Amino acid sequence: MSTPSSAVPAGPGPLSAMLLAAGRGERMRPLTDTTPKPLLNVHGRALLDWHIAALQRDGVNALIVNTAWLGDQIPQHLDAYWPALADAGRLRYSHEGRDFGHALETAGGIARALPMLGEAFWLAAGDVFAPDFVFDAGRARAFAASDDLAHLWLVPNPQHNPGGDFAFEESAPASGTGRPLNVGKDQPSAFPRYTYSTIALLKAGLFRAPWCDIAPGNPDGVAEPLVALLRRAMDAGRVGASLYEGRWTDVGTPQRLAQLNAEWMVPLSRC
Repeated sequence: MSTPSSAVPAGPGPLSAMLLAAGRGERMRPLTDTTPKPLLNVHGRALLDWHIAALQRDGVNALIVNTAWLGDQIPQHLDAYWPALADAGRLRYSHEGRDFGHALETAGGIARALPMLGEAFWLAAGDVFAPDFVFDAGRARAFAASDDLAHLWLVPNPQHNPGGDFAFEESAPASGTGRPLNVGKDQPSAFPRYTYSTIALLKAGLFRAPWCDIAPGNPDGVAEPLVALLRRAMDAGRVGASLYEGRWTDVGTPQRLAQLNAEWMVPLSRC
C-alpha cells in the first residue's frame, strides 16, 4: 500500500488537526447501521461539523479526517458543507476502509495519516460533543516548543466511566494544568482520577520509536489504540494535561444523543 503524502506546510505552531471518524459505532446501533456516528446530528449539525466550526473559528484551517465504516458518506457530507475548505485542499481524508478494509484504531489511524500532518497537531474524536472547547493557538505554540509528546484535556468522570482513565497531578492549580499519571484503575493513587476527553495536542515523535513500533505511514495497516503509547510517554514524564470543565459528552449511545438533542442550547455560529 502507498502512504498518504502532501504534508501540511510548516508554520509557527500546530496549524493542522486530525478528526477521528473511522469507527463502527456498535453501541449506537441501529442509528449507525446507515449513518457514520460522526455524522449524527446534534441540534441540527453533524457532530463533525461542530468540531470543524470550532477549529475554523480558532484559526486551525488544515484538517485530516480518517474514514472506514460507511466512509464514503463522510467526504460527501463534509465537502458539501465546507466547500471553501475542500476547494482549497484544506480538508483531506485518510481512507482506512478503502485501503485496508477496516479501521486502524486510534494510533494506527494517526500513524497512517501522519505524512499529511505536521510535527505537532490537534486531535479530536468525531463522536465527542464539546461546543465550548477552544483550540487555543497560544497553548498549541507552547506545546510545540516544549519537550512533551502529548497534551491531553481531562474531564470530570461521566456516569459511564466513574473510575476515570488517568490519575492527575495538578502542578498549576490556577490554570488547571499538570501531569497525567500511568496509574491503573485497580491501583491506589494519591491524586484524583479524570476521564480523557479524546481532545489532545500530539507530536509526530510519539509515533516513532521507542514509543511506537508502527512503520512510518502505517503501510501494513496495523490496528493499535493510542492509550499504550500515551502510558509509555507518561512514564517518561513527556505528557501534560489540562482540566476541561465545559460542556462535554461522549455521544456513545442513542440515549446520550437523545438527551443532548433534548437540551436547549445556543448553537455555535457557523464559520
